[in-house]
Amino acid sequence: MSNQIQWINALSKNASLEKAIDEVVTKIKAKLTTTPHLGIIFISSVFASDYPRLMPILLDKLSLPCVIGCGGGAIVGMKNDHQPQEIEGSPALSLTVATLPDVQITPFYVTAQDLPDLDSSPTQWCKMIGVATEKQPHFILLSDAFSAKINELLEGLDFAYPGATKVGGLASASTMGVGSGLFYFNGDHEQKSFFTQGTVGVALSGNIKIQSIVAQGCRPIGNIYQVTKAEKNIILEMTDNVGKTDNPLTLLRQLIANLSKEDQDLAQYSLFMGIARDEFKLQLKLGDFLIRNLVGVDPKYGAIAVGDKIRAGQRIRFHLRDAKASADDLETLLTNYRNENSDNVSSIGALIFSCLGRGEGLYGKPNFDSELFSDYVRNIPLSGFFCNGEIGPVAGNTFLHGYTSVFGIFSQLHQ
Repeated sequence: MSNQIQWINALSKNASLEKAIDEVVTKIKAKLTTTPHLGIIFISSVFASDYPRLMPILLDKLSLPCVIGCGGGAIVGMKNDHQPQEIEGSPALSLTVATLPDVQITPFYVTAQDLPDLDSSPTQWCKMIGVATEKQPHFILLSDAFSAKINELLEGLDFAYPGATKVGGLASASTMGVGSGLFYFNGDHEQKSFFTQGTVGVALSGNIKIQSIVAQGCRPIGNIYQVTKAEKNIILEMTDNVGKTDNPLTLLRQLIANLSKEDQDLAQYSLFMGIARDEFKLQLKLGDFLIRNLVGVDPKYGAIAVGDKIRAGQRIRFHLRDAKASADDLETLLTNYRNENSDNVSSIGALIFSCLGRGEGLYGKPNFDSELFSDYVRNIPLSGFFCNGEIGPVAGNTFLHGYTSVFGIFSQLHQ
């Protein structure tokens, strides 16, 4: 059908950039039946010295009107039609090509200097992106980890495009000292195609939907507390579920004392805080908490510092993270997704943005997250990379995460 979306991925593990590009392009062309509209490329940081050469070679071999991509410490693509593969620490090139009829594709490259002030009107953000709010676009965002002001960008995009799904990640490397690589083509051959700063992205509007799964990899412990005193990112006082008010360190120590020996040991190095995002939701469940690091404690005052702003009235719950918690978290979210979309057979492709701290180092075996995803969301291509930070929504707002796997699942609205 002429209006059917086509979404194809090809993966190469060849150590030669030219041969890797040849391989993925050959595989793509063998399956492509219509003219493509979008390319998404992820390349191992093993190729960092070749980054500037990537786009000229690719565009010479495959005509694409729009391309975004980035380098990553590990790369995900399809080993065959049904089996995804995570390539960690070795050469890899993953190319996804999509034909998107009845979809408006707006590529953009922005730097920190391009961002409007956060008190600017939505119009200024829409002008920067090039898409009106009423178009109701969804976003794929790939950013440099150090220069993009990604939190300000996400806050501004949420302000200008409420309800829009935004997924992506921060470019990464498998070794220290390797710079970021961002790849971009908007049809203008005079435009530079390789960047080391800022954000590249596409806004997709029209006959397409993106659903997200944000697996933060934690399990809750203890009860839910309410913050009663806070300053910036420091909790000074909170109340437990029976109305006892005390400093947070005292309440945390009481909680830990009642844990199993295994969880007490885990809490020594893998304790996190979940912050409820919905002030009015009575029954909080998995996915309602934004997981943030515990930055430090002040034993003198019993205060706890959190890696995010916090204010009185918010509800919090402590969490632990380990391989089993990460696996259970993702499986629960995938089960919920499958149950909620049992009649939806229009999914055509997916992207994964996973933390460098997951993968084989966490699970002790390769391909865990990607294979689990494919067990629940079957027969669609999956591609992506391991990030320095993952972008995805929690309770209606978009955040930069850590230790997380974010999936963006693409569907055609009308066939």
